[in-house]
Amino acid sequence: MKINLIHQALNGLLVLQPEVFEDERGFFMETYRTDAFEELGINLSFVQDNHSRSAKGVLRGLHFQWEPPMGKLMRVTQGEAFLVAVDIRKNSPTLGQWYGEVISASNKKMIWAPAGFARGFCTLSEFAEIQYKCTGLYNKQAESGILWNDPAIGIKWPIENPILSEKDKVAQTLASWLTTNDSNYFTYGK
Repeated sequence: MKINLIHQALNGLLVLQPEVFEDERGFFMETYRTDAFEELGINLSFVQDNHSRSAKGVLRGLHFQWEPPMGKLMRVTQGEAFLVAVDIRKNSPTLGQWYGEVISASNKKMIWAPAGFARGFCTLSEFAEIQYKCTGLYNKQAESGILWNDPAIGIKWPIENPILSEKDKVAQTLASWLTTNDSNYFTYGK
């Protein structure tokens, strides 16, 4: 089995496509395999799997965690969503830049966003289920977010008037994050 690199963006963000075997019965694919990921330069242990379900118009993010640093391998297993990652690493040549792509259960693509990226998504179908493998255990005291519509980043979300959590409505801007001491956790080239 093979996991193919489709696109590389923002110094470490990868769009991946697993090899899929389909016939009249359905399909089979491997979504994670240590040796295949090592070949792609991802030599990290995944320690937690998360699964969320969101209704159409829900926007979650842009979330990140610094202790322990958390990379995420994201995929959509039901429906369709616009997955986004923003580089928030100080001194990175792509600091403040974003990447977004429509990922669906039918196209079976995955996005790898290493630690130092804020991540989010919005649901485009009636509902979407997103699963992600994480390289760090969740730590409520060391998590934060960047405002989903921070004008300095300029994400072109494919929905208007998203449904947001209270936490996401009042998240900080990227500029605010970069002026805090905590932002030193994500320095490009560390």
